[in-house]
Amino acid sequence: MTGLASLPRPARAVVVGASGGIGAAVAELIEACGLDVMRLSRSAARVEDRIDLEDEASIAAAAARLVDGETPIRLVFIASGLLQGEGLTPEKTLRALDPLMLTKAFQINAIGPALAAKHFLPLLPKAGKSVFAALSARVGSIEDNRLGGWHAYRASKAALNQLIRTMAVETARLRPEAVLLTLHPGTVDTGLSRPFQAGVAAEKLFTPAHSAARLLEVIDRADSQSSGRLIAWDGAPIPF
Repeated sequence: MTGLASLPRPARAVVVGASGGIGAAVAELIEACGLDVMRLSRSAARVEDRIDLEDEASIAAAAARLVDGETPIRLVFIASGLLQGEGLTPEKTLRALDPLMLTKAFQINAIGPALAAKHFLPLLPKAGKSVFAALSARVGSIEDNRLGGWHAYRASKAALNQLIRTMAVETARLRPEAVLLTLHPGTVDTGLSRPFQAGVAAEKLFTPAHSAARLLEVIDRADSQSSGRLIAWDGAPIPF
């Protein structure tokens, strides 16, 4: 497992969505690499660790609590995502399009991470490598879309990819060593994917710990030339 050796020390990390399967595994491995980790989630036990990606004031407040820290923030990892829930399910056909599902998917999968970038990117040091990474998905690739369906999820992840790409261009002007990425974690055995695992081969269904380790390897290898890209768990770039 990578030691995140490419990040200067001392360093802190922020994991948003740290109560989920991938988020919890990522936070644990980052801490094992010697970084202080701020675990943020909507359901965090401590009030000061709560964040709601549907509420910009909550995001801004979480970022403000980190401003005065002596140890620089070198890694921000957004692990939140929505595929279904609260009566909402992925669409199999055009007839199933639901404005509520579209709105909810965009809010959690694209708008929330974008607002997190708005408030957390200014906290990254102006010199030395730092990383802002958000979980995306291969199905968010427009070029790779051959099956159709899952309209809201696909479109919201495609929007996330474009937002991070655009932010990478702007961020490079003030933080030339910063790396902004969207990451495809593979099919991971979590609550998000569990209803859709029937056709997944056993060797392609990852544990959260395995996926987290591979994603951190991708982050460790990435440099400014990688910024703005969508990259899979195995390090392969995915076309937009």
